[in-house]
This record gives sequence, structure tokens and C-alpha cells, in this order.
Amino acid sequence: MIETPDQSMLELTHAVGAALGPRGWRLVTAESCTGGLIASTLTGLSGSSDWFEGAFVVYRPSAKQRFLNVEANILTHNSLVSEPVARAMAEGALAASNADVSVSTTGIAGPRGGEPSVPVGTVWFAWCTKAQGFIHAESQRFRGEREAIRHGAVRHALQGVLKALS
Repeated sequence: MIETPDQSMLELTHAVGAALGPRGWRLVTAESCTGGLIASTLTGLSGSSDWFEGAFVVYRPSAKQRFLNVEANILTHNSLVSEPVARAMAEGALAASNADVSVSTTGIAGPRGGEPSVPVGTVWFAWCTKAQGFIHAESQRFRGEREAIRHGAVRHALQGVLKALS
């Protein structure tokens, strides 16, 4: 089944492009729990190649280390779903690309994998720009089935990109 984004997601995607395009900036994503869904959403918009650099889908800790240079001690001393990991992913994506702004996601979309300290639906986000460096990280808890959690995370990630650019 082919999914089409709802109208508000299309408007959000257009807004991201409109915020990046005039600056000549490019966006890169570092995605774990969203599994490339942010990138897919963005590239669903014709013309996104003008402002979308690419994506790192880094599901396993070894991929986070290899592709984003997330230090092993960050991964071993923190939950994989944590601010330090999200921040290192966003910083690593910027360093490994020609982008000007990054967003990262790391979380538990479920239905398995949750723990009392990090329940299913928990997602950490981080945003960085080359001009300012690290900007912000935060967690959200989304409710619903796996796809609802992932789509909620995409929406929140893109809203955060707009905040980072304002």
C-alpha cells in the first residue's frame, strides 16, 4: 500500500523547504527509530534536492559509530535513547555531510523494546547548525501503534527544524 502524506505534513515539508531554500542551506537527517521516514517525507516533495542533502539511517549502535562517529563511551554510558546519543548523532551527521542543519531521532517505536525508564513511544531529538553548533535536544513521548509513533516523530522533527531556523 502506498501512503500519501496528509495535508498538514505537506504544508510542514513546504515550510521546511521555504526556510532552507532562500538561505542556500541544506538539511541532513540522522535517523534511528524513524528509519528514513523523515528523509522519505522530505523527498516526497518535488524540488527537495535544492535543500535536502541526505540521510543517515543508523539503527544499530555500530552504525552510529561507523557512519556518524558517535563515540563508543557515549553509547555504553547512556541509554541508546538519550540526549547524549541524539546530540552526538546530529553533530555527527553535520560533520559527515555538506549540510548546514541536521536533525536526529533515536527512540523506541515499539511494540517491543520499552523499559520502565524508557517506555515505548519515547523519542529523543537533537538539532544542530554549522553556524551555531548544537542548538537543542528534547524528548517526546508519542502514543499509539508503531507507525503513529514514527509519524509523530517525523512531524516533531520537522517542527524542530523550523524552530532551529527561526
